Amino acid sequence: MKIGRVYGIDMYVNGWFLFQLSLFFVAGILDKGLILFGVVLVHEIAHTIVAMRLGVRVLEVELLPFGGVARLGSELALNTQKEMAVAVAGPFSNLALIALALGFRNYGLWNEELGPFFLQCNMMLAGFNLLPALPLDGGRVVRAYLARWMGLKEATYLCSGMGQAWAVLITSLAVMGLLLGISGLDILILGLFIFYAATREKSAAPYLFVRQLTEKKRQLAEAGVMPAETVVSLAEVPLREVIKPFVPRKFHFVVVLGSDMRYLTLISEIEVVDALLTHGMDYPVGQVKGK
Repeated sequence: MKIGRVYGIDMYVNGWFLFQLSLFFVAGILDKGLILFGVVLVHEIAHTIVAMRLGVRVLEVELLPFGGVARLGSELALNTQKEMAVAVAGPFSNLALIALALGFRNYGLWNEELGPFFLQCNMMLAGFNLLPALPLDGGRVVRAYLARWMGLKEATYLCSGMGQAWAVLITSLAVMGLLLGISGLDILILGLFIFYAATREKSAAPYLFVRQLTEKKRQLAEAGVMPAETVVSLAEVPLREVIKPFVPRKFHFVVVLGSDMRYLTLISEIEVVDALLTHGMDYPVGQVKGK
């Protein structure tokens, strides 16, 4: 459901979040639900402001039970430094709100019931989002770091898999909590939604990887120079295996060897990507024309 525009960006509330607010209403603690809503909104606006300052396209923002999703241009994941900066902005905003609230308390501007809940919301949202698992902010930081060494696709698979594992753990604990009467449906909803979001992140990994490869041309043309690495492959190996070692911000050359381990040709990353887009993942690297 659309709730308005902030800085020209459409803001939406996910249905699961509305359901969570309705649970607060039924329990007679809607004021706490609105505090949670406000904390999540500030968290997501922080992501948005930093993204805009870094020149990243912001398509829309959706508020979710565990925080929110700023739908940013896919180019963000291709720039590890920008992705880290945008990711940490959300938890940092929660820490800033905690410091602000403690300052108000020191000056007597404090509510003994809602004040501690406000602090709790910010601490939980910041701490939870720092878990090293996609789609959480911590997972984005870890992916950005790992992508430099293992490539964007493998880093996305790893971090989204960690997100699914955390979701299963949270869901299992939520079910036990419901059976024991010590937790509500909100924790169960949280676990299910994280699993769904992590699965979506994993399914987008191949697309992001192809974007990473095609973006390398623009990066090289813009910078004029780029560190290089060499990959050695047998001629019959398909391109899907050849591109696995490719990482961001480095240009790759593939030395192709025959079955007798003798040199056949040298292929640049651009030639590999062109062949990949033309012939598909299963095309043998030995059939790519190189120098």
